Order: sequence, then C-alpha cells, then structure tokens
Amino acid sequence: MARLFGTDGVRGLANGELTAELALDLSVSAAHILAEAGTFEGHRPFAVLGTDTRISGDFLTAAVVAGLTSAGVDVLLLGDLPTPGVAHLTGAMNADLGVMLSASHNPMPDNGIKFLARGGVKLDDAIEDAIERRMEEPWERPVAGAVGRYRRYGTGLNEYAAHLSSTVTTPLSGLKVVLDCANGAASLVGPKALRDAGARVIAINAEPDGLNINEGCGSTHLESLQTAVAEYGADAGFAVDGDADRCLAVDASGAVVDGDQILAILALALRDRGELRADTVVATVMSNLGFVQAMKREGIGVRQTKVGDRYVLEAMKAFDHNLGGEQSGHVIMSNYATTGDGLLTALQVLDRMATTGKPLAELAAVMTRLPQILVNVSGVDKGRAEDALHSGTGVLAAAVAEAEAELGETGRVLLRSSGTEPLVRVMVEAESQDQAHTIAGRLAEVVKQQFPL
Repeated sequence: MARLFGTDGVRGLANGELTAELALDLSVSAAHILAEAGTFEGHRPFAVLGTDTRISGDFLTAAVVAGLTSAGVDVLLLGDLPTPGVAHLTGAMNADLGVMLSASHNPMPDNGIKFLARGGVKLDDAIEDAIERRMEEPWERPVAGAVGRYRRYGTGLNEYAAHLSSTVTTPLSGLKVVLDCANGAASLVGPKALRDAGARVIAINAEPDGLNINEGCGSTHLESLQTAVAEYGADAGFAVDGDADRCLAVDASGAVVDGDQILAILALALRDRGELRADTVVATVMSNLGFVQAMKREGIGVRQTKVGDRYVLEAMKAFDHNLGGEQSGHVIMSNYATTGDGLLTALQVLDRMATTGKPLAELAAVMTRLPQILVNVSGVDKGRAEDALHSGTGVLAAAVAEAEAELGETGRVLLRSSGTEPLVRVMVEAESQDQAHTIAGRLAEVVKQQFPL
C-alpha cells in the first residue's frame, strides 16, 4: 500500500481519497501512537482541532472528533484558524496533540489532515509511519466515563491574534496594507492581527462561503492583490494561502516580492537586531542564486536543504538556526513559531518597513533575482535519470558539467526528480532569460533522449 502521509499530512479529494472512515481511523491511531510515545502523562489527554473554510471540513471534523473521543481524548474545537494558529495554541495550551483540517493551497475539492505533537511541532516520518501501521490493529476501547468529550473553544482566534501582534517591535501606524486572505482560514484573524499592530488594513477575498477558498486569489493568484494595492494606494500588499502558512507580497508599485526576497529582508532584520543565530539562514536548493549572492555580500551564511518546508525545519532544529524558508513563501521564524506562518511573515516585513522607514521595494532590492527557467520533463524514467545524476558519469552528467562551465559563477543548474510524478525537473539560472532558456531546453532534450520510459 502506498504511504498515506505526504510531505505535509494526509491529503486528497475530500470524500474521494480522504473519506470520513479514513479520517476516523487515522485519528484513533494518532491518539494511540502519541499516547504510547509518552505524550499523555497521567491525565485525560486533550487535543485542539482547527479547520480552514472548505465545506468538507464539516464532515471531516465530525469524523476526527469521533475518532479522538472514542479513543479517550477530549477535543477543543477552535473553528476556522490558520495552521500556524493551531500549532501555536497546541503549544500555548499544553495540548497533547493538535489537528488541522486543510489542504493548504490546493483547490477547494481537496482537503487534508495534519497532526501536531505536543508543543505544536510536526510529526517526523517515524511517527507518521507508526500511525499508519497501527490503523489496522485491534485496540481496547474505553467505555463509560473513559470516553472523551468535545466542546467549542471560543477564544482561540483572539489569543492567536494577540500572539501575532505581540511580535511587532515598532507600531505599524501610518502603513496602509492590503491583505488577501484567500477566502480561507485567515479571513477573520488576519485583518485583526494587522490592525491590532497598528496598520490600516484593506482585506480582500475575506468572505469565505465554503466553496471559494483559493479560487483565483491568495498566494497562488496575485493579480487581485496587485490591482487592490494600486486602487487603494497601499504601501504594500500580502497574500496568504488557504491555511495561511505561506505568504507572498507586492510592493507599492505592484511588483511581486517572492519568498526569497522576503527571507532576505527578514534575515537582515534579525541580523541587525543581533538575533540571527550563527548569522545563517536556511533555504532550499530552489532558492534563487541571487538570494545566495546577496546573503554572501551581507556576511550571512546560507544552509540549503531539499525542497520542502519540513526539510527546512529539520535543518533549523539540527543546527540551531532560527530563520528559514522557501521561494514559495513558507517562512519559519522559530523565535515565534514552530511552523511557517504567513501572517507572522507579513507582520515582520511590515515591522522592518516601520523600523527602517524604507518602502518594501527598497528593502527587497537587497537581492537581484536572476532569470530562472524551470522545465518539467515528463514521460521519462526518473529513477534511471536520478541514478545517472548521482553517479556523476555518462551523457547527462557531461551535459550538466558543460552547462555549469558555460555559466561559471553567473548562474547554476539543478536537476532533480519529482517526488510525486514521473517527471525530471530541470532548473537553470543565468544572467539573461535567453541564456537560461537555451541551456534548460538543451538539458531537457538530453534527459528525454537518455531516459525514455
């Protein structure tokens, strides 16, 4: 059987792959595994549960509550709240586990289940594998007063908003901001947190109806944000995704400020406050070379990982770094959060603007994005291609070496296989778009010719 857990929980078409029965079984098993790991310490365990705004969250909430309470776990229902909000409250309330129902930036028909351990941290692979193995095993069911109960917890949104606004060091008064809430979990708490920090906020796509989450809006569709920033004469705009764990921005002119630029801005902010541990930031191999070059000029090291915010977080923990992120807008600031947090990211960028008095465009100009071309080569044997790349020999390795010699220090080449599709991804950065396009096309042809299915 294929592994249920992906890079960020269990995700799929709601009521298709992700059924109520699966949600219930997963929740029972998660309760058992976390209890056996010593998480529950002599008291009736309790969990906090949050959702994004998808209509399928209703039946999945019922299934998860049924699973957890049948296993003897009490449940506090937080309602619609971002994933990082659930993570924060899991830690702040000393809950034994947290559960978030969301498919993040995926379209509305999908949904997902993310489990968090005590402290609001994501589960590692070994715990996820243990949960999967336990699902089919028999278990002793609690009865009578030993079963769990659930109730709604009405103050979670305000507590999370207060946490967010408390991280700002300089009042944001005078800053006009557009916030695109993606008709998702940030629709209420996002505008409140920014206003509580002093900003004047125009919220767009903040009227969720269960069906419109991520629909032509949010961090994957920045057009409406760019239009609104111009219309309202805002100083900046920020867009989160459905569960608000990522954030992208646009400056006053409407130019996009991506995750690499945001990470550069925040690295300098922490460095200038003497808070950037080891003067190093964690990023992935997909980060633009312009980011790496900018950090080098500023005397800041860059530790790079595989693609995925979980790998960024693993490196941050392993090497005691407190800032990391991805080009997609996942930014983790471990001084304040255990996961990527789009609203926290927006607030910290605004804090840097308020502290320095500089517009977002000037702050983002610390790095110059090199032209980047990404070609997905389909219909190839990605396993053989990966083996060839690892061996460092053969036609493909020679073609990569030739491209790297042509680029020198002005660009780079990255080839990697997709983790979920029969694809090899070819990424090239160069001084010009034409050069990047030419080299990427040449390498893609080599992959097609050498590794056909």
